[in-house]
Amino acid sequence: MPGLKLFSEKKCQIWGWLLFIVSALFYGAAAIRVGDLLAILGSLAFLVACFVFLIPFVFPGRFR
Repeated sequence: MPGLKLFSEKKCQIWGWLLFIVSALFYGAAAIRVGDLLAILGSLAFLVACFVFLIPFVFPGRFR
């Protein structure tokens, strides 16, 4: 039955982006722990990019 999907495509995408955010946070924490500035900057850029990709989910219909 199409109406009884456990996970919709949108839910799966949001879960995927949330897991990417968690990954970026762990990557950033590890980079801070070893003091690698390039890795810190890379993890911050990745984290910001994840939030940018989530904007259409938070504000649907504004970016059409």
